[in-house]
Amino acid sequence: MFKATALFFKQNIYCVKYKILKKSTKKLFMRKKVGVIGAGIGGMATAVLLKQQGFDVTVFEKNEYPGGKIGQVIDGKYRFDLGPSVFTMPELVDELYQAVGETPEDYFQYDSLDQSCRYFYEDGTVLTAYRQTEDFIKELTRKTGEPENHIRAYLDKSRTIYDLTADIFMFRSIHSASDLLNRQTLWSLMNSRKIDAFHTMHQSNEKQFESEKLVQLFDRYATYNGSDPYRTPATFNIISHLEHNKGVYYPVRGIYSIAEGLLKLMKTLSIDVHLNEGVNEIVPGRKRVERLITDSGEYTFDYMVSNMDVNLFYSQVLKDEAMLKKVIKPEKSSSALIFYWGVRGRFPELGLHNILFSQDYPGEFKHLFDHKKLHSDPTVYIYISSKVVPEDAPRGCENWYVMVNAPEDTGQDWTVLRSQVREHILAKIHRMLGIDLRDYIETEQVMDPPAIGRYTSSYHGSLYGNSSNSRFAAFNRHPNFSRKYRNLYFTGGSVHPGGGIPLSLASARIVSDKIRRHEQRQR
Repeated sequence: MFKATALFFKQNIYCVKYKILKKSTKKLFMRKKVGVIGAGIGGMATAVLLKQQGFDVTVFEKNEYPGGKIGQVIDGKYRFDLGPSVFTMPELVDELYQAVGETPEDYFQYDSLDQSCRYFYEDGTVLTAYRQTEDFIKELTRKTGEPENHIRAYLDKSRTIYDLTADIFMFRSIHSASDLLNRQTLWSLMNSRKIDAFHTMHQSNEKQFESEKLVQLFDRYATYNGSDPYRTPATFNIISHLEHNKGVYYPVRGIYSIAEGLLKLMKTLSIDVHLNEGVNEIVPGRKRVERLITDSGEYTFDYMVSNMDVNLFYSQVLKDEAMLKKVIKPEKSSSALIFYWGVRGRFPELGLHNILFSQDYPGEFKHLFDHKKLHSDPTVYIYISSKVVPEDAPRGCENWYVMVNAPEDTGQDWTVLRSQVREHILAKIHRMLGIDLRDYIETEQVMDPPAIGRYTSSYHGSLYGNSSNSRFAAFNRHPNFSRKYRNLYFTGGSVHPGGGIPLSLASARIVSDKIRRHEQRQR
């Protein structure tokens, strides 16, 4: 009972804080102006939170649509989500609406999934990740022989890691002493052994499980931030907690509806949104950034927040060579090669999310990060939103989003690679599912790392900025603020705490809180 009560307060404390702030800071910050560069989910969430605090907010987006990586692809009668497809921690989206006194359901609805994913192996084994923990454990035990207590221990450990680290590494700026010097940080440091920071994800999982299939299944979570499980710290097993303990959800109108709902909210709040107006340059002063320049004119703001990839921000907008050399140094995350296939027919053996595992997982990651190549037997992810949103495909058809992890773009011949990978994928689907998909593909579009770089302003097409392939990866991410310019801040997937929907929303919370505190210190 005590744990449940504590969890309730932990999940809702931020909503309470924002409601209090709405009353206490709105007059204080009135007429202060903030310019936000980029309408990705981090930029939009930051704009909403700052508007709630009383700032006058303007958002600039180079594309004609909001969302950044949360975009969509329309091909005839087929609709595909452009990028992210797994939705966890929906309460972070709800809190944005609640913070400004709006009802989340008026803008955005979602449901929990009974199954988060189906995993396919070459020997014919299929594992279903059920939402109910006991059902999931029994499924894994029945099909792999893994003792139930091993699986429970793993899930408990991932929950412990979350409890010890989430408040510090997700919702605080770890790059400033004022955020780290507190009782919570001390408590976490005293329990550092429990967060498993000195083993890799693979080492920890290999020690935990007897079944190689389960080691591979839980190693997969390193790819959620574009990293290598054979080098990523085991602390990142926190990701599996979000999926298997907290649960996976899905928007009733698809992932893109998250962006649509936030755009509607920004308009409701009278946030000035400039679509089709990218930022060309920021003019710096001695200790502040002074002016923001677009094709349409020049603007001045009291604060500026960049939702751009930090590498491109420093190279294209701020044009700071010294900072660029620092940010491009760490190893970049993986990218993706995605085929958007409109498929005639329906395939009940597949769910919303599906994984066809490689038989050579170590080789796949060695190719990605050491050789910057694609393996001939890649792990294939198949996401079919029409399983949940029938309108995403014509009657009797399905929209297959088929993705393999790819290296960052370093000048490879992607025309050749696209053709090769397409054949590897089709052969794998035929071999493992018994489906000759060539007979069913009706429409096709492709997104490779160079295209991802162009459409989402991601450096070299890297989906998550820096990789997490080192023990100190979390500290190597760019902070949410500039040490050089006191009125410049950063949000989104390329900065702390990382990529993906929940972490981008967490970065928005960090930025809005730091700007609020900075403004209070100035008065």
